[in-house]
Amino acid sequence: MMKSKMLVGVAALFAAISLNAEAKLYKWVDENGTTHYGETIPPKYANRNAQTFEKGRVQERESTRESANVQRKMLSDEEVQAERHDNALINTYSSDKEIDLARDRNLQQVEARISSYTTLLKSANENLVSLQQEQERIAKQNRKTPKSLEEDLENAKLRIEQFQADLDTNKAELEAVKARYAKDKARYRELKGLAPLEGQ
Repeated sequence: MMKSKMLVGVAALFAAISLNAEAKLYKWVDENGTTHYGETIPPKYANRNAQTFEKGRVQERESTRESANVQRKMLSDEEVQAERHDNALINTYSSDKEIDLARDRNLQQVEARISSYTTLLKSANENLVSLQQEQERIAKQNRKTPKSLEEDLENAKLRIEQFQADLDTNKAELEAVKARYAKDKARYRELKGLAPLEGQ
């Protein structure tokens, strides 16, 4: 009889151990920072970070607050680029005067190209005029314009078109540089909490 009761007790003990092995164990931290373990999480701690253990391994991380924060941090590509640009402004310049200096350096480069293309365009126009005058002299002599002169005239016109296009492109770039740095300067002052400049 004693053996029978003992067998029943041992069987019950193994059954309890088996059930506990299959049960999930939760870990949570209270408001005092104390870590607790249990088969259920008290309702007041349901929204706190908690871990679920099963068979001795962490199965999942539960945090409704964390999920909400992740959703709030999901930004559009434009917002990401804007944030990167803001960080670049703050990390690159120590004052808005440095932005002016950077602008002036860039403007000098563009202005140098404008000056170069202006000179080239003037020279190309003078060359075209010279070729046209030569063509007129030949025509007055009732002679046919040589093929080489016709090719020179055509090439001169093409050069003028190209130089004019390059000049226009650089003039547009000059205005774009001014606008970009004006925008950067205004944004920098805003990020630094400085008052807007007059006219902005």
